[in-house]
Amino acid sequence: MEDFRRTYLRLCKEGGVEPQESVVAQLQENRAAQGSRLDLSGQSLSADTCSVLARAFQKDTVFTEVSLSDCMLSEEGANMLLTGLFGNTTVKVLDLKGNNLRFKGAEVLGKLLARNKTLHRLVLEWNALGVWDEAFSLFCEGLASNSVLTQLDLRNNQINHHGAAELALALKRNNTVEVLDLRWNNIGLLGGRSLLEALQNNKSIVQLEMAGNNIPSDTLRALEQTIGHNSDRQSTLRESRSRTQVLSKEIHTLKEEKGRQVNLSLKTEKILINSDYDVVMYRLQMTEAALALSEQKNHNMGELLTRVKAEKEEQRERQSRERKKEQEVWTDCWRENNAKNHLKCDLCKSQQQQIFELKQELTNSTAELKLRLAQAEDRLEAEKRRSKQALEDMDSLRQKEVENVNRHLEESERALQERIFKLEGQRIQLEEEHVSSLEEKLRSVRSSLQEVQLHCSQQKQTISELQVKNSQLSIEMDGLRRRIEELQQELSGKDQEKVAEVSRVRVELQEQIGHLQAERTAQGGLKEKISALEREIKVLSSNHREALLDKESEMSSLLEKLRMKEAEIQRMREDEAHRASYLQSAILTYVQGSPLGHYSSPKK
Repeated sequence: MEDFRRTYLRLCKEGGVEPQESVVAQLQENRAAQGSRLDLSGQSLSADTCSVLARAFQKDTVFTEVSLSDCMLSEEGANMLLTGLFGNTTVKVLDLKGNNLRFKGAEVLGKLLARNKTLHRLVLEWNALGVWDEAFSLFCEGLASNSVLTQLDLRNNQINHHGAAELALALKRNNTVEVLDLRWNNIGLLGGRSLLEALQNNKSIVQLEMAGNNIPSDTLRALEQTIGHNSDRQSTLRESRSRTQVLSKEIHTLKEEKGRQVNLSLKTEKILINSDYDVVMYRLQMTEAALALSEQKNHNMGELLTRVKAEKEEQRERQSRERKKEQEVWTDCWRENNAKNHLKCDLCKSQQQQIFELKQELTNSTAELKLRLAQAEDRLEAEKRRSKQALEDMDSLRQKEVENVNRHLEESERALQERIFKLEGQRIQLEEEHVSSLEEKLRSVRSSLQEVQLHCSQQKQTISELQVKNSQLSIEMDGLRRRIEELQQELSGKDQEKVAEVSRVRVELQEQIGHLQAERTAQGGLKEKISALEREIKVLSSNHREALLDKESEMSSLLEKLRMKEAEIQRMREDEAHRASYLQSAILTYVQGSPLGHYSSPKK
């Protein structure tokens, strides 16, 4: 942390840029926390600060997660900051939430995804990447060429169905993104279908969030089913990988056990050989120790001989001095000197006898030591020959055992390889069976969808026929209305004497008109019911997979109602015709019964 802060200050000084105090304080807090996350959220970063941070990011830093959410980045600042992350190899998580990235931001993000090789998670919530289709297509091209990103957050980015189509093309080529969040955009039905088609080829996405995109529920369910299939496939692949790892571990364990057995046998052979060699060396050491002890005894005998010789010389010197004293006092101590001389002679004889015995013992011990040394050398040669022969025998035996162990290892490896091939074949067979079952289900679903669509088209045709009939009824009603108006005009031209009768007839006609208007309102209600039925049919067509049998029964009941309505309309038409004929006959009867009718009859 301290190094990055110092780097930021140094780059600011080199570029002549005033360090932003809030950024320096935030870097100080990050240094105190001693973490691997750089959090500059909420800091209003200027273009100069973004330029310095970009140069700092061009070098590998200690940060693995960088949060730049709600930093109010300008187009220029975002361009420089994202460019600095092109060659960075340490940042794995990048948060750019709420920075209103637009045309340039989408373009630079596409280049970042195409060049960066370490970024695993990218958060782009609350931006405007989908406003310009060309820029968003560049972003999707970078996503298609990326091979390391696993999590992508594109919530609230104003992505329409064109952007969803570009994103679908990118997902067909990308095989690393596992989590994709597209909530609260404007993808719609066409965009949902494009993503559904892309997920037929993409097998890596296991989590997809699509809420708030105006996508029909059947498309959402199809997307969920596809994601579920991908999740099941990933779990199957993980299980197969784990089984493969377990088998490889078992093979490695068997190899280690065989290696340990071989090493143990080799160590046993070495121990045996070393034990024989140690015995020979121990015997040789014991012989050498005995030889050294004999040499030490010989050396002690030599020292004792030198001491005896020294004592003899001292005694001679002493004797010479005593002889001088005896010559001086010869006359006085002749007897005493004679006795002393006898004693000295005896002592010399005893010393000479002792020296001879020591010399004889030294020669005997030397001869014995030489004999023992010769015997030890003979035994050593024999032991060497025997140990060499034993080594050769053990070496041949070890080679035979190694060959047996290698043959056993090869057989076990061959058996394990056959087992692995069998398991791999079973896994491939299970995957093929699973895929074939899914394809069969998809074909059945498509056939049912075609049947429902055909049924809906038939229903639409029936509704169109009903609408034609309704238009014909309205035309007939208009004709009746015109006829009534004509009758009213004819009645208004009658004689003033029959005004009361005409007014009465007019009142009756008005009542009939009221009845006709009521019938017309009833027909309007029928139209509303027909529109409601249309909406109901749309709802039923969107939810055909859940309640197909209920829809059919309901449609049959609706058709029955429509037939009843047609019969009722036909009955109303007949009643209307009957009333019109009755009214016409009444008017003719009234006209014929009037004096005007009597006057006009001769003319006829």
